Amino acid sequence: MHGRLRQLQEGIASGDQAALKELYRLLYKKLVQFAYVLVRSRELSEEVVEDVFIKLWNKRGHIIDIQNLKVYLYIATKNTALNYLSKRAIELTTAPFDYLDIETADIDASPEQLMITAEMLRKMQAAVDALPPRCKMIFKLIREDGLRYKEVSDILGISVNTIDAQMAIAVKRISAALPMDIPTRSKRFPAN
Repeated sequence: MHGRLRQLQEGIASGDQAALKELYRLLYKKLVQFAYVLVRSRELSEEVVEDVFIKLWNKRGHIIDIQNLKVYLYIATKNTALNYLSKRAIELTTAPFDYLDIETADIDASPEQLMITAEMLRKMQAAVDALPPRCKMIFKLIREDGLRYKEVSDILGISVNTIDAQMAIAVKRISAALPMDIPTRSKRFPAN
């Protein structure tokens, strides 16, 4: 995907709107989910990401200098979301803030996921939802968005060691929440 992102980056730099649309299509949903964790509003998270893409297009002459476009877009989304929250801080202290339920990400059916029961998926999602906020954000960026530890480190401004420790916590808590009585081959097919 990195090679394709570089091609899109070059296309956008030369003013190709189709390249911008394809980049938008590839990353919009993941960036909105990331922004949602910060702003807690679907509408605002969509607005944040749209602002990021508008700014990217407006500054397309400098886009070719960006080393990792995906990381750049996550950082821009984080900064735009935090800037929005800063501007709204006074309003949020005087008006009730509408905390929406965090939507579960759409799950693409893979062979492994098809083997997991609905109950186990429910328990797994509940365990992910119960993670501390920073731990949950790191877990989702790595497992759901497919980012590397170094990319998440750059996006969140924390060390790779911290990310490694948070992922260990996440995996431990999720594993503890799942039933240990998964049938093994020998239990399903007893010897005669």
